[in-house]
Amino acid sequence: MRSRVRKFAHVLERLGLAMAGAASGLFVAAHVGSSIAVLTSQGFLLIMMLAGAIGFYLGIDTPQLPFHLANGPPPNGSSSAKVDAAEFLSAFGTFLAAFAAVASVGVIILRHDPHIAWTWMILAGWIACVTMQIVAGAIARFRA
Repeated sequence: MRSRVRKFAHVLERLGLAMAGAASGLFVAAHVGSSIAVLTSQGFLLIMMLAGAIGFYLGIDTPQLPFHLANGPPPNGSSSAKVDAAEFLSAFGTFLAAFAAVASVGVIILRHDPHIAWTWMILAGWIACVTMQIVAGAIARFRA
């Protein structure tokens, strides 16, 4: 019984993360769509929301590499200085995607009209970061 409750709680947590990613994509798309006329369509909004949902669903809750004991050898012959690519991509991608969403919300709420280069940078950064999250989730799941 406890196992079912834990699995259900985990699914709810992941769905919540996906909704946060979709909201992030919606904010970035609303800002970008208000500045770039070509990207004003509902299709663009939907794609950005789906990308955010997939990125946050897969990329935030990634299984980590096991740490080795202080006196024991590292697992699978790995060195202690090895960087976990999935964990790094997930953390960096999540941070910067959230930053892009906050910047977009700030522009919308404050009714600021930034230079178009800033809008393109927010869009490119958000897409790159969501891609990092998706890749991190794929790496972590293939490794497990």
